[in-house]
Amino acid sequence: MTEKKEDFVFGLRPVIEAIEAGKTIDKVFIQNGLQGSIYADLKVLLAKNKLRPNYVPIEKLNRFTRKNHQGIVAFISDIPFYKIEDLLPQLFEEGKTPFLLMLDRLTDVRNFGAICRTAECVGIDAVIIPEKGAAPINSDAIKTSAGALYNIKICKEKNLAHTVDFLQQSGVQVFASTEKADKLIYDVDFTEPCAIVMGNEETGISKEVRHHADEKIKLPIEGKTQSLNVSVACGAIMYEAMRQKLNKNNIV
Repeated sequence: MTEKKEDFVFGLRPVIEAIEAGKTIDKVFIQNGLQGSIYADLKVLLAKNKLRPNYVPIEKLNRFTRKNHQGIVAFISDIPFYKIEDLLPQLFEEGKTPFLLMLDRLTDVRNFGAICRTAECVGIDAVIIPEKGAAPINSDAIKTSAGALYNIKICKEKNLAHTVDFLQQSGVQVFASTEKADKLIYDVDFTEPCAIVMGNEETGISKEVRHHADEKIKLPIEGKTQSLNVSVACGAIMYEAMRQKLNKNNIV
């Protein structure tokens, strides 16, 4: 699907200017084998700002735009990005019980937006996504979230398995949603600091992330269709967690 014009800039100088102007860069796509002095300057700037580009064939860039992109397209987001290692201590300091959501390589923009809408409604403190392989946070995502993306923190992390380790070391229990689980979502305790992990629409949670999780959980399925849309499944799990939290606090 082609991105909307307002979501990206292209060309070496415009991308450099966008980064130097402090724009929030979602993704950077660079043509394989790109060379030149301006590109060398761009590489230094990307490294300085801890931006990891995706190196792709020219055909992919041509799908974004037919104009003279000079071998680079950068997608810009209106949403600021955070790091969980900075955010999590703040949550504990504020006396909160961290309630986190991790989306492992979720690629559908509308699923992502719908999930973030539900996440904001149930009080998720942050949504964690990978730097690479995630749905772009563009105008479609914001629209599908009904603006919820403006009110929820998004953390971009280089390695989700390492992020799981960090969460566990910080006292956060990590629940991975997978059809291969033995436990139902009603058999675990979501009332302590926790993170719920949802996977890619086709392949689910990566083996590495699933292996690192504390518990594998699943939703009960009684019909012949053996899987749910990831947004629907995620909503059901988050609302069970919310129900438990409300019961613990004697709100319901």
